[in-house]
Amino acid sequence: MSNSSSITQFLLLPFTDTRELQLLHFWLFLGIYLTALLGNGLIITTIAWDQHLHTPMYFFLLNLAFLDLGCISTTVPNVMVNSLWDTRAISYSGCAAQLFLFLTFITAEYSILTIMSYDRYVAICKPLHYGTLLGSRACVHMAAAAWTTGFLHALLHTANTFSVPLCKGNALGQFFCEIPQILKLSCSHYYLRKLGLIVVCILVVFGCFVFIVVSYVQILRAVLRIPSEQGRHKAFSTCLPHLAVVSLFLSTGMFADLKPSSISSPSLDLVLSVLYSVVPPAVNPLIYSMRNQELKDTLCKLICLCFQKQ
Repeated sequence: MSNSSSITQFLLLPFTDTRELQLLHFWLFLGIYLTALLGNGLIITTIAWDQHLHTPMYFFLLNLAFLDLGCISTTVPNVMVNSLWDTRAISYSGCAAQLFLFLTFITAEYSILTIMSYDRYVAICKPLHYGTLLGSRACVHMAAAAWTTGFLHALLHTANTFSVPLCKGNALGQFFCEIPQILKLSCSHYYLRKLGLIVVCILVVFGCFVFIVVSYVQILRAVLRIPSEQGRHKAFSTCLPHLAVVSLFLSTGMFADLKPSSISSPSLDLVLSVLYSVVPPAVNPLIYSMRNQELKDTLCKLICLCFQKQ
C-alpha cells in the first residue's frame, strides 16, 4: 500500500509495448500535432491580420483556436516523448499541471462554444441589436468569463483530486492524467468527494448544453421564417461550422464518459480519449475554413502576400 505523499511519479498507459509501433505512434501524433499547429496558427494569423475579420464571430473563433492549441499541446507532446523514448513515467507535479491545464482549456473551449451559439442567435434572431448586445467590451467580458470559468473549474477539480490520499499504486489507465483514472487509485471511502466532482461536471456540461440547444431552436425558428430560400441557406450556413464543432466536441466526450461498462476496455478507452482530446483541436480549423468563404479568401490573400514578399 502506498499513499500520495510517497508517490513521486505516475505511470501512464502505453499505446503498445512493441518498439516499431511506438515509433509509428510517434510519427502519427507528430503529424496530428503539426496539423493542429498549422491549422489553428493560420486561423489566428488570418484573423489578427485582416481588419475586416475583427468582428464578434471571428473574435470568438480566435479564442477557440488558442484554446485548441493549448488543449492539444497539454497532452500530445508528452505522448510523443513517451513513445520516442519508450517511457511511461510522468512526475507527480507534472501530472497535476497537465490535469489543471487540460481542464482549463477544455472547459474554456466548451464555454466559448456556448458563447458562439449566443453570437449566432443574436446575429440571426436579433440582427438590429447585434452591435449593441455584442459590442467589443461585451465580447471581451464574455471571453474573459469563459477563460475564468475554465481556470476556476480546473483549479477546483485539480485541488480536490490531488488532495485525496492515493493508496492503490501509481499506474494510470490512460495516456494522460485524467481525473477518473487518478481517483481509481484513491481509498474507497472518498466516494462522496468523487460524487461531488461528478455533480459539478454534470451541472456545467448540462447547463451549457441546454443553452446551446435553446439557442439553436430559436435560430431554426427564425431561419424557417425567412421568405427566400437563398436567405435561409445563407443564414443557416453560418451556423453549420459551429454545429459541426459542437457535435464533434460533445459526441466524443459524452461517449467516452457515458459508455456502458460492459463494452469498456483499455484499448477502447485509449481510442475514445484520443477522439475527444486530440482529434477536435486538429479538425476544428478544417471545419471552420471549409464552410467560411470569407476566411478562405482572406487566408489566400495572406499567403499570396507572403509569397510576393519573398
